[in-house]
Amino acid sequence: MNFSNSTTFLTDMYELTMVDAALKAGTAHRKTVFELFGRRLPTTRRFGVVAGTGRFLEALQRFQFTEEQLRWLNDKQIVSSEAIKYLENFKFKGDISGYAEGECYFSGSPILTVKADFAEAVLIETLALSILNHDCAVASAASRMTIAAHGRPCLDMGARRTHERAAVSAARSAVIGGFVGTSDLEAGIRYNIPTIGTSAHAFTLLHDSEEDAFRVQIDSLGTSTTLLVDTYDIAQGVERAVKIAREAGGELGAVRLDSGDLVAQAFKVRGQLDALGAHGTKITVTSDLDEYAIAALGAAPVDSYGVGTRLVTGSGVPTAALVYKMVEREDSAGNWIDVAKKSASKSTVGGEKYAGRVLSESGYAAEELLVVNCSAERAAEVLAEHNARPLQVPLVTQGVIDDSRLGARAVEVARDHHVQSRNELPYQAWRLSEGEAAVPTRYLDLSA
Repeated sequence: MNFSNSTTFLTDMYELTMVDAALKAGTAHRKTVFELFGRRLPTTRRFGVVAGTGRFLEALQRFQFTEEQLRWLNDKQIVSSEAIKYLENFKFKGDISGYAEGECYFSGSPILTVKADFAEAVLIETLALSILNHDCAVASAASRMTIAAHGRPCLDMGARRTHERAAVSAARSAVIGGFVGTSDLEAGIRYNIPTIGTSAHAFTLLHDSEEDAFRVQIDSLGTSTTLLVDTYDIAQGVERAVKIAREAGGELGAVRLDSGDLVAQAFKVRGQLDALGAHGTKITVTSDLDEYAIAALGAAPVDSYGVGTRLVTGSGVPTAALVYKMVEREDSAGNWIDVAKKSASKSTVGGEKYAGRVLSESGYAAEELLVVNCSAERAAEVLAEHNARPLQVPLVTQGVIDDSRLGARAVEVARDHHVQSRNELPYQAWRLSEGEAAVPTRYLDLSA
């Protein structure tokens, strides 16, 4: 089978079987409202970071069934001929709003709100969840790491630690969370992310001596390059690196440490570099870093961090645990009614939510306010009355995607927005320890 660029099969089968049954029942075209949110934050997260919205919108552009896909569905008898006919010309025509990429979110925050026919809304459920669950987890981990770094640059080196396509998505999410570069070239070209990388231990081992390896790298990349100095003896490696760079007519850009006690090694190497007069040569560290290891290196003379496995796997939280639930629908008479799950530990709050972040007199976030059971106009008034910053923005209007949310420029905007959103949070949000969400969520039901 030839695989296309269509994203329609990036889904669970039951999305299609539900549509099939609803078409037969005459309920597939009932208007609905679905919300994508997290019931609660993981205990190790004081806040979450919205990421993946742009990728979801890019995927939505390609959410159309091909002839080959439809033929396969028919051959496998997954859905009926009536459903096949419906899917032939499918294109999402509804409305989607949500939190801007880079925005911080909390328990219950309606990260996405989808207003569409049931069939349209349910068909895109798995696509939305799979993208945002991954990207929000990585961006949230990246934000914690950049908090721990206290302004020192963090660089994504996780391409070899995850699925090859996930690595590209992770690099994008990491930038939204504050990272400044990636080793992944596909991410670099697709999202205009600065790419980084020089050599691995294999390059040193290839040559007859460490001196030969350093000399070849400097001849190729210049003295501003970063030399990996711990293949053999670190002290000797540093001395050789500085010497060879000077012989080439310049000062070495940086050395990289990838093993051992990084805190102790950083102090020793900084002292050695200064003693050699290489005051401008920087130190970058790698080797299984996470936010806690980065925080432990805070007092060490380190200039940048390269993070791999823990970044691309969400640093212990590989999924944001987001869900996608119906909160309103039309009944058989065309009246709108709230709907909600009552399941133990999995209950939901019915009704479309209008979200705002209440700011205290000091300007810091004090509450996530979700206004329910009112019009959009009335909700805007209520949020203003509570000094709440509105959080939702239009993403898709009658099937037309907001192009400003797509591409490399959107990643830059999301990165900058995250800085503003995170700076608005109270102090407890910046703690790395387990604890409650930094901002509580309150539902304000105007029907009462």
